Amino acid sequence: MDAQTFLRELQRLQQGQRDGRQNLSSYEVHECIGCAACMFSTGCTNCYRCTHCTDCTHSTHCTHCNGCTDCHDCAYCADSDYCIQSAYLTACTGCSGCTYCFGCVGLVKKEFCILNVQYPRKEFFEMTAKLTAELNRMKH
Repeated sequence: MDAQTFLRELQRLQQGQRDGRQNLSSYEVHECIGCAACMFSTGCTNCYRCTHCTDCTHSTHCTHCNGCTDCHDCAYCADSDYCIQSAYLTACTGCSGCTYCFGCVGLVKKEFCILNVQYPRKEFFEMTAKLTAELNRMKH
């Protein structure tokens, strides 16, 4: 290999990385762009060390999340943005250390909240089941 061949190949590899076509160190990712060290994910963009995620963007260390953006260290979250170290969030923004929240914004270390109001566990699950069914009907 000569210097010209080396430089051409290096430029090709670098361009592929810039274009986001490569998902470095990832396994079984589909339709993902610019992800690194992700596994079993689909439709994600610029994620790092996420697993079993779908349609997430700019997220890191997440698992089983769907439609999340800029979430970090989260699990089983959906349609949430800017959340960290949280689990089982739906349609939340900016929550930290929270579990089982629905439509909450800016909460820290809270659980079983809907629209930033805390509910007893049983009531939370009854209300979110009803809300989820109604919201799904509205989508169709």
